[in-house]
Amino acid sequence: MSTELLNEISENLQRGKAKVVKQLVEQAVAEGIAPAVILNEGLLSGMNVIGEKFKTNEVYVPEVLVAARAMNMGVGVLKPLLAEEGVKAKGKVCIGTVQGDLHDIGKNLVKLMFEGKGLEVVDLGTDVSPDTFVQTAIEQNCQIIACSALLTTTMGVMEEVVKKAEAAGIRDKVRIMIGGAPVDDAYCQKIGADAYTPDAASAADKAVELCRELAGDVA
Repeated sequence: MSTELLNEISENLQRGKAKVVKQLVEQAVAEGIAPAVILNEGLLSGMNVIGEKFKTNEVYVPEVLVAARAMNMGVGVLKPLLAEEGVKAKGKVCIGTVQGDLHDIGKNLVKLMFEGKGLEVVDLGTDVSPDTFVQTAIEQNCQIIACSALLTTTMGVMEEVVKKAEAAGIRDKVRIMIGGAPVDDAYCQKIGADAYTPDAASAADKAVELCRELAGDVA
């Protein structure tokens, strides 16, 4: 029965039915299914399907947004219970659009995909200075700094972020991801960042991979 219920949560999340997802999550909790299981096998598995479909252009931004809203409703029910159980996020990311750039649609989409993979996200918004990225990563103990840019004129700020992180001595503990229309893998390598991904779903997969690698380094 519990498998059926978890599948129902996943399917309704994919359809963006936020109220139904909330009710089903509450029902699952009442039936004694562990919060971590509801999170991973219900909510996150549904969001994974959306992420894969987004990669292959089977769904588009509006579907991702409504699915993410449904996921957040479900996570809202589970948050206090997960905290009690001591369930930790898979990693922590600070994300923002770089200084001089006010575009946030791509950044917001990446944030949703990160959360859909079970990562904790600190959203710094737009027009974020290199110092703010680095300070936040240090203060909030983030494993990843994710920088977005839509304008060719603001790409250079990403290199500044890498340099500031090096100067702060955190490059062994923090990975830097970059993305946005004018950016590509060659630029990522040129400035010494750790990863470039072409879309939000790939970014989320890469972020989880980087967090796993760092966890291995620490262990």
